[in-house]
Amino acid sequence: MEPCHDILNERIKQELAFDEGVDFDRWKAEIRDKFMSLTGLYEIEKNARAPALEIEFEEKKDGYTLTRFTFASEVGTRVPCYLLVPDTGRRQYPVAITLQGHSTGFHNSIGEIKFPEYDTNYQPRGAFGLQAVENGYAALCIEQRGMGERRPTEKPRDAKMCLYTAMTALMLGRTVLGERVWDIHCAIDVLRDHFPVCNTEQILVTGNSGGGTASYYAACYDERIKLAVPSCAFCTYKASILDMFHCSCNYIPNAYRYFEMQDLSCLIAPRPIAVIAGEKDPIFPICGVREGYATLERIYARAGVADRCRMVVTPREHWWCADLVWDTINAEVAKLGWER
Repeated sequence: MEPCHDILNERIKQELAFDEGVDFDRWKAEIRDKFMSLTGLYEIEKNARAPALEIEFEEKKDGYTLTRFTFASEVGTRVPCYLLVPDTGRRQYPVAITLQGHSTGFHNSIGEIKFPEYDTNYQPRGAFGLQAVENGYAALCIEQRGMGERRPTEKPRDAKMCLYTAMTALMLGRTVLGERVWDIHCAIDVLRDHFPVCNTEQILVTGNSGGGTASYYAACYDERIKLAVPSCAFCTYKASILDMFHCSCNYIPNAYRYFEMQDLSCLIAPRPIAVIAGEKDPIFPICGVREGYATLERIYARAGVADRCRMVVTPREHWWCADLVWDTINAEVAKLGWER
């Protein structure tokens, strides 16, 4: 780190950091306004357009139906999605929005191997959508901006795959994180209006790494998301993205002047959150996760819902532990009374 940045990192005290003594509702409104402004979501909302849904294909698979569709979330932007619906005959299913991180793309979520050099080692662990179906959910898999089919490079695992997208967004007064959140928000609209088999009163969001990050911020923005389960993503900014190299898509300009990642959890409360963290994660260190989660617990207690947050620590590194993730999700869904 640049030495002066190191000094500032220690010196800065967030203007909107959680304080037990503040008016909680007013503080929450101030946090939301700053979150919206810094992520560029206010600007992104201005470029919204009708979804113009296009269904590309529908296929019967073993145990589920797979539909690929695209929709417009902004002028000039189309979002590729897969929807997997179990064939168990229910009228409606709760929805699991599953988000890949910096893999080769969302085709991994449906178990497709597009780039054998990379994808083979990611299966079946990375088949988030298939795992959701196996657990009784309709799965919505979204290709995030700057990743997979939406990457601005021909190289499937280019370390800088998001860089151009993220930096261009910053120059335009927005962030790629805000854009990803907006795509998720608009995808929920599409499910509500065009896919009645999806119960949009029962939506959860999960993902690993960059997918976990988008999960957290999406739940901050859209209250229709009733459960957030970010994996290998929640951590103090100070211990993670301010302390080591991270992909450019993690950054929100000026954020550290106003809030830490955990302060934003007030925008999710009173809805439940389950934080999944790797004991040996080198880029979201467990010490920072524990520190951030301690504040999250205090925020949830202040919101009167201390029983609606939990942290699950896996024995692994920066790793999607499918069994632990889905056991956690299913336990939280049972508390919510959802049938699947």
